[in-house]
Amino acid sequence: MADPQNLDGRYRTPAHRKRAVREALDALRGSRRPILTTHLNADGDGAGCQVAMAAWLKALGARPRIVNPTAFPDLFKFLLPEDGWVLEAGSEAAKDACHDADLAIVLDTGEVPRIGRVKPMIEGIRTVVVDHHQPGDQAIGGISFRDADACATGELVHDLVLASNGPWPQATLDGIYVGILTDTGSFRFSNSSPNAHRIAADLIADGVDPEAIHSRVYGAAPERRLRLLAKALETLEVDGPGGVAWMVVPNQIDGVDALPEDVEGLVDYPRSIEGVEVGLLFRRSANGGTKISFRATGDVDVNALAREFGGGGHIKASGALVEKPPADVIPRVVEATRRAVRATAGR
Repeated sequence: MADPQNLDGRYRTPAHRKRAVREALDALRGSRRPILTTHLNADGDGAGCQVAMAAWLKALGARPRIVNPTAFPDLFKFLLPEDGWVLEAGSEAAKDACHDADLAIVLDTGEVPRIGRVKPMIEGIRTVVVDHHQPGDQAIGGISFRDADACATGELVHDLVLASNGPWPQATLDGIYVGILTDTGSFRFSNSSPNAHRIAADLIADGVDPEAIHSRVYGAAPERRLRLLAKALETLEVDGPGGVAWMVVPNQIDGVDALPEDVEGLVDYPRSIEGVEVGLLFRRSANGGTKISFRATGDVDVNALAREFGGGGHIKASGALVEKPPADVIPRVVEATRRAVRATAGR
């Protein structure tokens, strides 16, 4: 039933977050030279939140800069309203910006390993962490605004801008919308909460064009991505009785390197097979290790499963990186997943 006090139908920040919102907001509004970062291989939520927050902070008079452990994704560069916001982590400009920064803002992750080479660059800088993942055992210190019940980090960034009464630049509206759109799988996944839809409705009412955003994110795939999918599908393995399916993604297609963003969403193909409880995607990392994506359709907690391999994430969507080649990793991960499916079914 709708809240009878919420007569205009717009989103309201949950009461249990308000204290953390105030603490984070005090630090954010007092910053003039903030550095924003997110996890390795930024996705729509990480990249979208960076742009959203940078645009908002700039409107408040700050000079924000984005410094990521890996390249800002080409797919989401359309969100950037101007050149010069993103600095390459290894560049002198990035080093100078971090040296002069008065605040580090870590978005969509709270784990030290997930920000890679940016961690030493922000050492000693006052830090605010805004994240919606389950906390791990290598937490980034500082002011913490975290809530695993949020549909996306975009929801928490929305809370901050809402609590400040704006301003709401178009890039802030679009960035938050992209974060929620992508992390809910276009509002298909179980985290597509009433709040996710309320925020989306408010953003659309305030100027987001959902058709244009969807077209930019999902409607303009480069040819290499479809060729990558075709090659990955050739590796598809399905263990129907075990409730597991998996694919292996090649690093190159016809001699062209695949980008991390090209892999985004491919794990949904093995997950979508009838009878499959957990879909897996494997890819060799640059240093010869194995990146693993876990996605659940049923009740299996893939966050717990990923943590067995040094990773983590959400109950239904998680990842891990194992410093061994796929040939060594795949059998272990598949067997662990079978066990998790059996254990869940036996509860």
